[in-house]
Amino acid sequence: MIRLEEVSYNYPDGTPALENINLTVKKGEFLGIIGKNGSGKSTLALQLNGLLKPKTGRVKIRGMDTRDPSKLPGIRKLVGVVFQNPETQFVGRTIEEDLAFGPENLCLPPVEIRRCVDMALAETGLQKYKYRSPKTLSGGQGQCVALAGILAMSPECLIFDEITSMLDPESGKAVLETIKKLHKKGKTVVYITHNLEELYDADRIIVMEKGKIRLEGEPESVFSNPSLQALGLALPSVIELAELLKTHGMVIPWEKTFSPQSFAEELCRLFLKT
Repeated sequence: MIRLEEVSYNYPDGTPALENINLTVKKGEFLGIIGKNGSGKSTLALQLNGLLKPKTGRVKIRGMDTRDPSKLPGIRKLVGVVFQNPETQFVGRTIEEDLAFGPENLCLPPVEIRRCVDMALAETGLQKYKYRSPKTLSGGQGQCVALAGILAMSPECLIFDEITSMLDPESGKAVLETIKKLHKKGKTVVYITHNLEELYDADRIIVMEKGKIRLEGEPESVFSNPSLQALGLALPSVIELAELLKTHGMVIPWEKTFSPQSFAEELCRLFLKT
């Protein structure tokens, strides 16, 4: 669905932000992108729907080149981006008005706009808040409004840029669960984060450093790669303990590390067995 070919981009001061990135995002995939601050994650996100253009190389969405201005409306209909601070995406006085803004800009008929707004409200559980100002909601609810605003335009691919970083753990978990449900319904998801614990369910993870892709693979292979911590990323505590136990001959199945509870249950089973 999305293809990056030898993509490079520099910050305004000339510092390289992305260097020779080659990446394909498949339809229906959940791709996790992780790295320290300044690794190029957000710059990469802005390349994926043409908000930034590569200095060299090409970004193509369904064969449409982001450098071609005539293709940008079609690209942005296919690919929606939700940013870290949801307030930067609010335009309406009420949530309902806010969600209608995108479909109206697509020149959809009123009946279709109504359908899109109702669908987005239902997907994010915001029906009872539709007449409230988006600025009166909690951080987690605000992120859901930003997500609903993108969903109302029916994109096939959703890009999330550090959207839980400003939320408390409970709100962040709720937003992430909403995203996982959308992925199960067929949406392509590119999820950018600094928190490895949010990427257990990803189909694939890429790890970035200094504008380059340093690691790539399925979650289990990335989490167990010894160079991960050398790239400045902290392993989830459960994974770290599992790797330590492995060196002592006690192997915990990967699927048992998805939650502290299942990990503890497996640990007790192994001890009782011995």
